Order: sequence, then C-alpha cells, then structure tokens
Amino acid sequence: MKQTPCEYIVWYGLPYIRKEISESMIHKYGLSFSEAAEKLGVSVAAVSQYLSGKRGKMNVSDEEIKDEIDKSAERIIKSGCKIVVSETCKLCKLLISKKIFTFK
Repeated sequence: MKQTPCEYIVWYGLPYIRKEISESMIHKYGLSFSEAAEKLGVSVAAVSQYLSGKRGKMNVSDEEIKDEIDKSAERIIKSGCKIVVSETCKLCKLLISKKIFTFK
C-alpha cells in the first residue's frame, strides 16, 4: 500500500522538526534536555534520541528553513508549549512548500 502524505509527515517530518527545534533550544539558547523536553511536550528520552541521531534523521540544508526553526524555538521558549502545535504546522507547511518532503 502506498504511504499517504500524512503518514510520511508523521514518520519523517515531525521527528525532523522536533529534532531541529530541540537542537536549537539546547545549542543556541542553552536549555537543558529536560527544559527542551518540557517546552516541546515530549520526554527527555525523546530529546536525547533526537540529539543522538536516532530520531529525525532527515537532512535539510536550506538556510531559510534553519532560520525559521530557530525562530520557532525562540517563540516556543518564550510562550511555552501552548504554541508548539502552531509552530510545528508552520514549519511543516514550509517544508512542503519547498518540496523538501518527497511523498512516495
């Protein structure tokens, strides 16, 4: 059976977005793993797996996307987990518009 675009996003896009936001929160903004996990609404183990490369293995080199991820991380840090969904959706739409996802 062919994978739907939504399945592809859940399996590849969402982990990539969470990985990149986690990395930005920790490396750029100095949050701990537990602080980043709390802001994103995921477990500390998930953040650890994002940063170790076990989850979110997609590689995207587009600078506009990286810049938007950093901005989303900053907004989530300031506003808390109440905006995680809207920021994630915004980033997903950007990835789709730039044809980063190749739906199979």
